[in-house]
Amino acid sequence: MTGAAADILRLATPGVRELSPYQPGKPIEELEREYGVTDIIKLASNENPLGPSPRALEAARRTLADVHRYPDGNGFVLKQALARRLGLSTAQITLGNGSNDILELLARAFVLPENEVVFSEHAFAVYPIVTRAVGATAVVIKARNWGHDLAAMRAAVNPRTRLVFIANPNNPTGTWLAAGELEAFLQAVSAHVLVAVDEAYFEYVREPGYPDTTKWLARFPNLITTRTFSKAYGLAGLRVGYGVSSAAIADILNRVRQPFNVSSVALAAATAALADEAHVARAVENNRAGMRQLTEAFAALKLGYIPSAGNFVCVDCGRAAAPLYERLLREGVIVRPVANYGMPTHLRVTVGLPEENKRFIKALEKAMRTQS
Repeated sequence: MTGAAADILRLATPGVRELSPYQPGKPIEELEREYGVTDIIKLASNENPLGPSPRALEAARRTLADVHRYPDGNGFVLKQALARRLGLSTAQITLGNGSNDILELLARAFVLPENEVVFSEHAFAVYPIVTRAVGATAVVIKARNWGHDLAAMRAAVNPRTRLVFIANPNNPTGTWLAAGELEAFLQAVSAHVLVAVDEAYFEYVREPGYPDTTKWLARFPNLITTRTFSKAYGLAGLRVGYGVSSAAIADILNRVRQPFNVSSVALAAATAALADEAHVARAVENNRAGMRQLTEAFAALKLGYIPSAGNFVCVDCGRAAAPLYERLLREGVIVRPVANYGMPTHLRVTVGLPEENKRFIKALEKAMRTQS
């Protein structure tokens, strides 16, 4: 780092100085530039391989004619649609530039530098980012079977704790919590602690006993549930998500939310996507079949994997995964290495279309033969 850069770094807040920029899945364009590969499939970022609903695309196109106007800063139409779907009041909904935006708003609105934020090992990378950005202390609880150890997380809560992040299902491991254990955790946590349940993959889950925590809001005023249109609804590029909570929490979040944080195109597309239940059903069915296709292949290759309730699965390569990741890139297959999550032998693979899954499996077999 040059002297000038070091001087600028010293101007940043202590929490920000400790951070590294978030590393997303490698974009297709970047792989084309770096390796000269043109026939590329991306199974790295848990995107819906079917793409968005045709209704959502049409709504987005119609809205383009008015993009010289600011969007509705309150998101009235989308909030009304969500309120009807969830059986809640619009006053309980906060819209975000993706659900990540809601996670950041929670930290900014409620967490002070003297506070602690509790979350699990192997959990979503945004949790430590938003915690350290506000100067708070991250309390990372060792995972149990790759998932949340709620008993240990409860034991870590103290008077300094202000926020707990729980991903259900968890990203990147795909593990999930059943209703009973999560409800017991909420009952045990003090009222001064906000509990954010991140349900980004909610629409994909079909496991028995998996809860819809939006049904619990009346009983737990310190609960907030976050969801997104980036995954099952296929609108990752438009960035729209939401949080549902008590009206009191939503009121606080809307005080710090940027006035036009969701674009008019995203608002229109999300409203239309929400109404197209058949498209989501097709995405869920593709995911179910694709998950079976991938896990059967892993079993045939004698590779372990973490059972997942999301639209992705972590496969244990039984060796350092980074060289395999690089070989897959040269085959035009982008997956996600997760060494930064403390999982150096795993690769996270998004469930794709059948032919994409098949191509990944063949490329993985080739990469493993080359490395052995």
